[in-house]
Amino acid sequence: MADHDNAMDYNEHERTYTGFLAFVKYSTISIVVLLALMALFLV
Repeated sequence: MADHDNAMDYNEHERTYTGFLAFVKYSTISIVVLLALMALFLV
C-alpha cells in the first residue's frame, strides 16, 4: 500500500472556508438587492 500523509492542511481549510463565507455573504446581498429592485419596478 502507498504511504499517504493524512494530515489536514489547516491553512487551505481556513482559506476555503473564508471564501465560502464571502460567497454566501455576497450572494445573499445580491439576492436581497434583486428582490428589492423587482419590488420597485415590477409592481
